[in-house]
Amino acid sequence: MKIVRIAEYGAGNTLSVEVAFRRLGADVEVTGDPDDLLGADLAVLPGVGSAASAMAGLRARGLDEALRARVTASAPTLGICLGLQLALDESEEDGGVQGLSLLPGRAVRIREGRVPRIGWALVEPIGDVYYFAHSYVAETPAASAWSEGLVAEVHADAFVGVQFHPEKSGAASARYLARCLSRA
Repeated sequence: MKIVRIAEYGAGNTLSVEVAFRRLGADVEVTGDPDDLLGADLAVLPGVGSAASAMAGLRARGLDEALRARVTASAPTLGICLGLQLALDESEEDGGVQGLSLLPGRAVRIREGRVPRIGWALVEPIGDVYYFAHSYVAETPAASAWSEGLVAEVHADAFVGVQFHPEKSGAASARYLARCLSRA
C-alpha cells in the first residue's frame, strides 16, 4: 500500500484529494508536519485559494522546505491547481509572490477567453477530459500537456503538476491518480 501525504497549509480541496486517493487503496493522511511529507511515497501539494496566503501557510509550517527537500531527493511530488502554481519560481497573483522554485517558470493571469476558466476541457496529449477552475496558468519550459492552448500539466524530475483537478474528474481522475501512485 502506497503512503500518500497531503500538505495541509490552509488552502482548500484537501478532503476531495484525500477521498480520491483512498478510493485507489492508498494510505492517506492530510498533514501539516514536514516529516510526514518527507517520509511519504507520494506527497501532494493541493490548492484552491490565493498564492500569497498559501505560501504564508507553507512557510509557517515548514512545508516549503520539506517540499524542496523531496524534489531535490527525487521523491515523487504532485502539485494540483494552485499547488502547481506555487511550485513555480513566482506568481503574478496578489501583486507578485515568490514561489517554491521546484520548477522554472511563473504563474500568470489568463489573458484570453473566460476568466476564471471553469469547466471541463480536453487535455492533450493525455487524451482525457478534466475539470478546471483557475484564473492563473503556468508559463514554464517544463510543460508536458495543454488544454485550449494553456499549460495543463508539467513534469520536472520527480515533480508533476496539473492545472486541472484530477480529484474531481471522475474516471479520468482515477486513471490519472493511479498513474501517479504507480510512479511513487
